[in-house]
Amino acid sequence: CLDSKKELHEFGSQWRTDDCLDCSCSRHGIQCCTSYGTPVDYDEEKCVSIFNKKTCSYKVVEKNDHSKECPVNQWVG
Repeated sequence: CLDSKKELHEFGSQWRTDDCLDCSCSRHGIQCCTSYGTPVDYDEEKCVSIFNKKTCSYKVVEKNDHSKECPVNQWVG
């Protein structure tokens, strides 16, 4: 399989892209999906979601104090 960066991958291989997508190669081609959940149900007036590209994950924290995490009721992804 040839990916968008023109890198060759063997059939049956799996990898994570720089954009936090989990990909796999089969004889049918490449399949990719997000490797993280996105928070969708939290107090958006009080809190903000921050994406960490190193860990491929979101953290939801208070806008005025990023050391305090906010509860998230639902994630999608």
